[in-house]
This record gives sequence, structure tokens and C-alpha cells, in this order.
Amino acid sequence: MNDDQLFRLILLAGFVIFMPIGIYHRLKARTGEKLDRRQEGLFIMITLRLVGVAGTTGLIAYLSNPACMAWATVPLPVWLRWMGVGLALIAGLLLVWMFRTLGRNLTDTVVTRMQHTLVTTGTYRWVRHPFYSSAALLILGSSLVAANWFFFVAGCLMFLLLALRTRREEEHLIARFGDDYRNYMQRTGRFVPRL
Repeated sequence: MNDDQLFRLILLAGFVIFMPIGIYHRLKARTGEKLDRRQEGLFIMITLRLVGVAGTTGLIAYLSNPACMAWATVPLPVWLRWMGVGLALIAGLLLVWMFRTLGRNLTDTVVTRMQHTLVTTGTYRWVRHPFYSSAALLILGSSLVAANWFFFVAGCLMFLLLALRTRREEEHLIARFGDDYRNYMQRTGRFVPRL
């Protein structure tokens, strides 16, 4: 087995382990409540999902037949790819912690649920948007493991769109929780802990 095959198997194992966990928590958080995703703004709503589909399709293509994604391969030293494994593992563990902390408050949009609560524990103790931070770390790690620039570019574009979306998301949270959320914003960072 060569290095490329080994790293592909590691990435596949991570996908097989962490994807069902994410799906489980998303299904567990469903309440049947209708959420108006258009409140994200039409551009963000459409573009974010298209980029997500493109990135996920590329990853699945790489995992099932790496030759079809060879056009985006970047020669990286093996030590850097192993660093990517470590980053992706840390990101996966942070995502699991975030999912468990957020519970039924998990949504895929900026709109809060009727029974939404302000979560300030777990990963939310330090960062207001740990999902986005963890996703960025996962994208970087996976891109290094796969040695693939397409995953990195698609991931950066997705993170940029999510970062733009946070302003509207925080407007909704301020409208919902008022000064409690404003105070929370003062003591936490948006994507990285406040020093």
C-alpha cells in the first residue's frame, strides 16, 4: 500500500465514522417545525448549498475513485498530510462535542426554533460559532490528507459564505435573546476564542 492509498483509507474511515454522527444529530434535532431558510438571503441560501454539493461530490468521487480527482492533486510532503490527519481528527471531535452541546437547537439555517435556547456551554463557552470553526479545520485537514486543492478552494468558499451568513444569524439571536446574547458576544469570539 502506498502513501496515497493509506491517506485515502484514513479519509474514508473518518467519513464513515463522523458522517453518520452528524446525520444522527441532525435527525435528532428535527421537530417538524417549518424554518424559513430564505431569511438567510437568497444568494447565500443558494450559493452555500451549491458549493456544499460540489465539495461533497468531489470528496465522494475522490473516496470512490481517486483517479477522477487527480486533476486537483497537489504534491505535499507526507509529514504535512499526517498533520492534516491530526487536524481532521481534532475537528471531528470538536464537531461531535458541538452537536452534543447544541442538542435540539441545531438547524441548518439562521432561523431559531420556537423552543430555541441560548447555549453558552461546551464549545459555545469560548466561541459563538464552533460549527463553522470546526468545519474550517476539517476542510483544511481533509484537503491536506487528500493533497487536493479543489477541496481546499471549495471549503474556503463555503467558509466565506458561512462567515457572511453569521451577521444575519446573530441578528436573529439578538432579536430572540436580547441583552443575554449581546453579553455573550462580549465575552466570546466569533470563530476563535477571545483572548
